[in-house]
Amino acid sequence: MSDLYERDTYTWAMQQADALRRRSANEIDWDNVAEEIESVGRGQTNELYSRYVILLTHLLKWVFQPERRSRSWEASIRIQRVDLARLIEANPGLQPKRDEIFGAAYRTARLAAIGETDLAGETFPDTNPFTLAEAMDENFWPEAQATK
Repeated sequence: MSDLYERDTYTWAMQQADALRRRSANEIDWDNVAEEIESVGRGQTNELYSRYVILLTHLLKWVFQPERRSRSWEASIRIQRVDLARLIEANPGLQPKRDEIFGAAYRTARLAAIGETDLAGETFPDTNPFTLAEAMDENFWPEAQATK
């Protein structure tokens, strides 16, 4: 069974789903099924991280490039807030990980903001200037800060 998993994941998955539905325990590739189920959870964690990166990148650009604010940035911020809330609602087990993932996402968002702007890296703080509550608050629109 593990050989099929390595050669043809789709066929393996369909056979495993069928065996699970029939409750045929002796046909289950237990180790690989467990790995695939864990990967579903990792996928949700990765989606949370990615959405935080997008939200934080646009919040940073909102603050440090006020002259370039656009409806597109505003829409992106609003959409990420809605989609993040929906993701947490659909996956309440992610709730305890939010602060940690939000913190990790800032480092990537900072690099993205540096890469997407003409501003010096030092412009963007090393530590996250936003709390998770602020970033998720639909009424929070940070003011521009003086750049170095």
